[in-house]
Amino acid sequence: MKSKNNFQWQPFAFLIIFSQLVSAQIPSGVYHSTEKNESTSLVHELKIADGYLIHSVFETNPPKFTKTYGGFYNIHDSLKLKLEFNSNFEKDGITEITIPYSTDNQDVVLNGMKFEAKEQRKQDLDGRWLFATRGPDTGQERRGESNTRKTLKFLIDGHFQWIAYDTENFKFSGTGGGTYTAGNGKYVENILYFSRDNNRVGAQLEFDYEITGDDWHHKGKNSKGKPMYEIWGRRGE
Repeated sequence: MKSKNNFQWQPFAFLIIFSQLVSAQIPSGVYHSTEKNESTSLVHELKIADGYLIHSVFETNPPKFTKTYGGFYNIHDSLKLKLEFNSNFEKDGITEITIPYSTDNQDVVLNGMKFEAKEQRKQDLDGRWLFATRGPDTGQERRGESNTRKTLKFLIDGHFQWIAYDTENFKFSGTGGGTYTAGNGKYVENILYFSRDNNRVGAQLEFDYEITGDDWHHKGKNSKGKPMYEIWGRRGE
């Protein structure tokens, strides 16, 4: 597997050499930077929490998914990011990156591009979850952390994203994301990007949920209208 730590800035890339290094931690949250032209808007979305970072890029009007990548990071003089997934891996082969960064009050600045902090909105289900098994729970084998094939769901401040990937061969299988609400046993997704089918953007999906211990029981109909029952396990910090 090829690993690159340094590469030049390209359109939509997040990996930039900055003029100033800042040693402070990046506050957890969701950050957006939007580029607009006459026909569409290009949205860069950043999700950061508990040592994990995801950067996704998508267009609106008409909707089009562009890219996503993410993984665990730590900060010394700069931010070191070890990717778990990279939707462009087959093209760029990148698995590790070094990201100098700066902050501006509550915002994050990347080479002059300001990522504005979105409103904090704490809800049920906030956090990182890994798909465990199809429900109901009858003691069947679960797909745990040790399994290289993963489906991650990251929910924070009213924004969600799921990503299907394999950490062994870096195969990327798909992603989707948008905004959500969760409370009183009802979980509602509003899709803003969907890598497998841009026509799914704009759909609203409603599910029933129940939290049992570290498990999230998720019931309803999927984006194709078929019944589903999934069990997700909370990922350790």
